[in-house]
Amino acid sequence: MGQEASSSQEMTKVSVTRNQRLSESAEVSLHEVLDSLKTVEGDIGQICELTLEENRLVEAFFQSTLKLVKPLAATIPVSTAAFPQEMASVAQAHLDPAGHLVIQYGLGRVELRNLREECNRDLLIAVIKDVLPKFKRLTAAHRQKVESRFEMLSAITKEVQKLADALVRATTRSEHE
Repeated sequence: MGQEASSSQEMTKVSVTRNQRLSESAEVSLHEVLDSLKTVEGDIGQICELTLEENRLVEAFFQSTLKLVKPLAATIPVSTAAFPQEMASVAQAHLDPAGHLVIQYGLGRVELRNLREECNRDLLIAVIKDVLPKFKRLTAAHRQKVESRFEMLSAITKEVQKLADALVRATTRSEHE
C-alpha cells in the first residue's frame, strides 16, 4: 500500500500542477482577450471619428461639385465599366451635381441613388474615379466655347466700333458744315 499511496500522491501533484497550468493559461487567455477588446474599442472609436469626418468631406465635395458642374452641365455620364460586378446590368448612368446617381438598367428600369449616403460610399469612389477625367474634358470644352464666343464678339465689336466712329464723324462733319 505504500507504493499505492506514493503513486496516488504523485498523481495528485501532477493533477494540481496541471490545474495550476490551466489556471495560469486561463488567466493569460483572459488577459489577452481583455487586451484584444481594448484594441477593438480603440478601433471602434477611430471608425466613428473617421466616419464623421468622411460625412463632412462628402458634403463639402458635393457642395463644391454643385458650384463647379451646374454651370457646365446638368449631369455627367458615368461609364458602365466603372460599376462593381454586382451592377453589371447597368445600361446607362449619369451623376447630377447634387450627388444623385441616375441608373438605367437594360429593361428600362431606373434607379436613383444618393451618393451622399454612407451605404453608397464605395460606389461614390468608383463614380468619382470615372467622372473626374470627364469633368476635366467638360471644363476644357466649355473654356473653348467661351474663347470662341469671345473671339467672335471681339472681332465684331471692333468693327461695329469703327462703323459707329465713322458714322459719328460723318454726322459731326455734316452738322458743322
